[in-house]
Amino acid sequence: MSSDHGEKFVTKLLVGFGLVTAAVFLIYFIIFNKLMKNDWYYWGIATAILFNAGLYMLVSAAVHKMKSDMIRRQKTKDQQKTFRPDSE
Repeated sequence: MSSDHGEKFVTKLLVGFGLVTAAVFLIYFIIFNKLMKNDWYYWGIATAILFNAGLYMLVSAAVHKMKSDMIRRQKTKDQQKTFRPDSE
């Protein structure tokens, strides 16, 4: 893995999973806590922001993974061109 994109992939993947998990726990907290009948929309907005941020981070991690793989393949291809013996 390309070091820069590989590190970004792992970081963004972990942050994305953390945000989505936090959103799910917040949803369950709201469902089981009956004291919040009047301000449910604030909690809904907070949940939506967490969930969408988590999805954004997961998609961004996937892009960094693909970019890392493409860079690695290009380096391999360049090395094969450089070390290829002449068959003449």
